Amino acid sequence: MTEEQLTQFMDAWNTRDVDAIAGAFTEDGIFYASVGTELMGATSVGPEAIRKGVEAFFERFPTGRFEDTTLVVAGDHGSAEWTFVVTTPDGQDVTTRGCDLFEFEGDKIRVNSVHPGIIDTPI
Repeated sequence: MTEEQLTQFMDAWNTRDVDAIAGAFTEDGIFYASVGTELMGATSVGPEAIRKGVEAFFERFPTGRFEDTTLVVAGDHGSAEWTFVVTTPDGQDVTTRGCDLFEFEGDKIRVNSVHPGIIDTPI
């Protein structure tokens, strides 16, 4: 994995490119979402499950975007710090700071665990 490849992955979230996001994972890749009832958040395993989880995220946050992103790639691990900005249905902009932690396998993502700040406004 290179910083350029990780940048492309993060950019795909803002362009809502579900194919690029799901395609960045290994066949047994794991995505731990920032929300959900499971300990690590909603867990998706494999590209098709990840695709469905990402589509659900875009449905929940149709105006959401990631800004001020800082990436680190160090061997088979990496991170992305970001600010998530979303506009609520009543027109209020809400921001939260968070990060993704990554485990890589070659040029693919094996594990992506999202750790957001708190959004205290109902969305």
